[in-house]
Amino acid sequence: MTDALLAAVRAGVRTYDLSRPYVIGMPQSPNHPAYWHSLPRRHGDKVREDGGSAANDIIVLGTHVGTHMDAVAHVSHDGRLHGGIDAAEAQIGGRFAALGIDDVPPRLARGLLLDVPAALGIDACEPGYEITPDNLDATCRQLDLDPEPGDVLLVRSGWGRRWDEGETYIGKDSGVPGVGEDGARWLAAHHPAAVGADTIAFECLPPGKGHAVLPAHRVLLVDGGINIIETMNLEELAADHVHEFTLVLAPLRLVGATGSPVRPLALVVTPEPPAGEHGRE
Repeated sequence: MTDALLAAVRAGVRTYDLSRPYVIGMPQSPNHPAYWHSLPRRHGDKVREDGGSAANDIIVLGTHVGTHMDAVAHVSHDGRLHGGIDAAEAQIGGRFAALGIDDVPPRLARGLLLDVPAALGIDACEPGYEITPDNLDATCRQLDLDPEPGDVLLVRSGWGRRWDEGETYIGKDSGVPGVGEDGARWLAAHHPAAVGADTIAFECLPPGKGHAVLPAHRVLLVDGGINIIETMNLEELAADHVHEFTLVLAPLRLVGATGSPVRPLALVVTPEPPAGEHGRE
């Protein structure tokens, strides 16, 4: 461990969990298998000679359910993946020979929270609101953020406040705020390591349209080769006005998969107390 890192750890690090809990019945895209959890073996089903017993679990879920990362292979356009790879050929054998989630290394990167409602002076964006390049420019300007290549850019719309409202969070009828095609191009032009948002789909979803078209996915995954993180919990960061942090990010190594559950952690070094305050009760 380097001296600087050791000093930071000793000074104290606040950890923000940016993931959602996995529970049966949680909000999710209708395009993916739902999360399910059960105990095929329970305590008491078998008891060892010494009185010990064990329980175990089985879980079933689509790889795009809950807080998750999209692999670049998740979306194609006109039969082609990022880099012009033939999508049909790449998926022969039931898994992707290229651009799967196992291609994504564990990341320790600078994260930036682009808190669009804060820049607009509102609590949350309206249903179906399109986050534009002008919005993103204004957010960076007002929050004094300067995105650099390799950063992870997290776009908050405020829609995450509706997570516990189930169907309302999915927003099929109402629409969901998010980055549109032009906003996705703005993000891609900054060459981020990944992007994320507080909605099920990293998109502006117009009322009643659902997931009919996904232009931001095409721009980011197919054109840019940029991974997307969805269904993030960004509310605590926003409430604490934390806009820059160290992000720890590691998807599961699911070979050839189009996505993976992920538990992003934002780390913020807490300031040391003034001299003389150590040990104060």
